[in-house]
Amino acid sequence: MAEETRRVNNAAVLNFLERNVIGVAVVIVALFLVIPMPKALIDITMALNIAFSIIILLTVMYTPRATNFTSFPRILLFATLFGLGINISSTRLILANPVNPRGLSQSQSAMVQAFANIVTGGGRDATPVVIGFVIFIILIVVQVVVITKGATRVSEVAARFSLDSMNTKMFDIDSQLNSGAITEEEARLQKAAVRRESDFYSTMDGASKFVSGNVKAGIFITVVNLLGGFAVGMAINNMSAGDALLSYAKLTIGDGLMSQIPSLMLSFATGLIVTGSSTDEPFDKELAHNFTVDGHVYEIVGAALAVMGIAFVSNGASATVLLILLGAFFFFMGYRLARSQQREKAQQTAAAAAAKGKTQTGCGPSDAASIAPLDTLSLELGYALIPLVDKEKGAELLERITRIRHESALDMGLIVPPIRIVDNMTLDPNEYSFKIRGIEAGRSKIRLGYYMCMNTGMVTEEIQGERTKDPAFGMPAIWLPEERRAEAERNGYTVVDPPTIIATHLTEIIKAHAAEILGRQEVSAIINRIKETNSVVVEEVLNSEKCKFSYGDIQKVLQALLEERVSIRNIVVILETLANYGPITHNTWDLTEKVRESLGLQICKQYADDDNTLRVMSLSQDLSQMLLAHRVQPSDGSEPYAALDPVDSRTWEKAFYSGYNAIRNKGFLPVVMCASAIRRLVWNATKREMPDIIILSDREIISAGRSIKVEVLGEIAEEKAGVTVKNV
Repeated sequence: MAEETRRVNNAAVLNFLERNVIGVAVVIVALFLVIPMPKALIDITMALNIAFSIIILLTVMYTPRATNFTSFPRILLFATLFGLGINISSTRLILANPVNPRGLSQSQSAMVQAFANIVTGGGRDATPVVIGFVIFIILIVVQVVVITKGATRVSEVAARFSLDSMNTKMFDIDSQLNSGAITEEEARLQKAAVRRESDFYSTMDGASKFVSGNVKAGIFITVVNLLGGFAVGMAINNMSAGDALLSYAKLTIGDGLMSQIPSLMLSFATGLIVTGSSTDEPFDKELAHNFTVDGHVYEIVGAALAVMGIAFVSNGASATVLLILLGAFFFFMGYRLARSQQREKAQQTAAAAAAKGKTQTGCGPSDAASIAPLDTLSLELGYALIPLVDKEKGAELLERITRIRHESALDMGLIVPPIRIVDNMTLDPNEYSFKIRGIEAGRSKIRLGYYMCMNTGMVTEEIQGERTKDPAFGMPAIWLPEERRAEAERNGYTVVDPPTIIATHLTEIIKAHAAEILGRQEVSAIINRIKETNSVVVEEVLNSEKCKFSYGDIQKVLQALLEERVSIRNIVVILETLANYGPITHNTWDLTEKVRESLGLQICKQYADDDNTLRVMSLSQDLSQMLLAHRVQPSDGSEPYAALDPVDSRTWEKAFYSGYNAIRNKGFLPVVMCASAIRRLVWNATKREMPDIIILSDREIISAGRSIKVEVLGEIAEEKAGVTVKNV
């Protein structure tokens, strides 16, 4: 029982140490600063300090990118504090214990005495001590003036340039995303890497100050060791001035080396990591690549050394032999490297010639590969508009386009493909053209340095300017220069800058052509995203025996919804409706009406006012029967339509124009309610002449429930004496 209890306690202690090893280490280091430590513990920590500094240095050397070693600034701080704690403890040990001037002292640190004897020779002669002290001073000067100061300066410059270039790098990523070169996930990862790099170099700028401070503290502690030891040796240990100075000088050198060697390695590691390249190639491979660029370099070096050796014949045979042997070695190495590079170049030339021969002998594959596929979406700019996407001038348009894609996903549920931005010299300098799969969907002209000012009914005093029209909505507007912007705003004009004009126009084009933009690839992306959280409904729709839909079937339904500007963001409800009615029918238009009924509340809220009141015109029974009687259902499954004869067509047009004008004159949206069976027929019969018409079925309104209040403004009907609109 006792044995079991002991094992449980030991396991608990080990578990605690594993989970709190960093915290325990920090507490121990803090204790080093204030509590006297035994000699054995100081020796162990000194050896560990050297080992840790070597590990850190080698880790930095084998880390390809500096930002991969993100914990380095904190490790640097901890290692600095650890070294200072050991240095303070060893100083206390040197001053508090007696010194044996004739040899090793059992009360002093063995590590300190060992390093001191290596440098000074361990004897009583003062000359090795002086030489060792001079070497120690030179080591400190090199560390302070060369390594630490250089590393600190490089850290400052790297931090400043990293922060200055952050916005440029972000714009580059946005540009690649909008051009389709990278995906949104890749853009997110690249932006995270840029932020991580900026944070790393910023913290390294501060961490390098700890390194320089550590060196200065080490110098101060060394002076205290020497002067304090001299005073203690003479006043307390009754040593002569020569013995005290010699003994404590040796211990000072040993203690200084034990603290400065790890500090030197940390300083070198700091300089090494902040001067690292941005490639993913390790340091050793990068060096091997850089120093094997051309073998002729080593041939020239070898020849130069041999010539120097021959010139030194009269001054010493040993120098001549050494230089000639080294020269021969470098010349042979350069010769082998040059031959190897020539063979590689010949192989590459032969491979390129073979590839060229293959492309010239065949006529199909190479020609087909050279024809680039059309971009799904592209924005072509005249050369005067290029500054709008120039990263050096802010690239305002790139940010707006990224926002357009995000807002389209939120508003319509449509994953808008990347928009490729290119310059087109055939366009007017101030003109832009937006294309969908190579076909122009919109074009307009804008003027840089000017603002488009529109009268939205709030203008108090009209301003004279160059007349134009808003490309997105066709509203009349005027161009005014930048210096008159404040005047236009004071007079109540709505003022829009060029990037906003283009962005708004693109947004409206995307909404109007959303059905054309949605392809099978976009449908697959939407379904794959939903599959992560709603795998059951996706599996039922795609793989169920009763209702197995292809991506093309789902695409047609989603396109039919987008064509009437119905958001497909609620894709789960859409798929569930397809799963419910899939066993009954696969007709696209019947399924679309069922989906619209399921989305009834969403659709009605889209056109209701602030108090959830939906104001509609109803379609009379006579006109409904007229359309239903002329319904044609193509045998190929394409969209049904009403084939009206000329007389009925004129009757229909008069009735609808009267109703449309009546409701527009009242200031309401042109919303018409009809039976579900003819809803799509009504929309098809009116969409060309009245593109903003909204056709809702009675079942859609019923499915919205009590959340929507319906107000019927009147009825679109036909009378014997003509066409009238009742009760408006």
